[in-house]
Amino acid sequence: MQIVVAYSEPGQQVSLKLELPEGSNVKAAIERSGILGLFPHIDLAVQKVGVYARVVKLDAALKDGDRVEIYRPITCDPKAVPVRRTRNNSETSDAVA
Repeated sequence: MQIVVAYSEPGQQVSLKLELPEGSNVKAAIERSGILGLFPHIDLAVQKVGVYARVVKLDAALKDGDRVEIYRPITCDPKAVPVRRTRNNSETSDAVA
């Protein structure tokens, strides 16, 4: 079966296609992809993983065509982001008026 393993950092995105035997799991896909060699700071004991934006465990079974994603830790408070955007938008609106 064909699988894609994806990981993204600011300024760099990697999407690796690979062929795996039927019955392979998420951990096997990540290990066989070689992505851990490209990004040695990835810690599967800490970072969450998913298949098509749905968080799964490392032992989750894969099926043909799945996209395995490795998620980075959140670096800002998600509740603060909309406030920052609203504040920036209002400043832009004031400047235009």
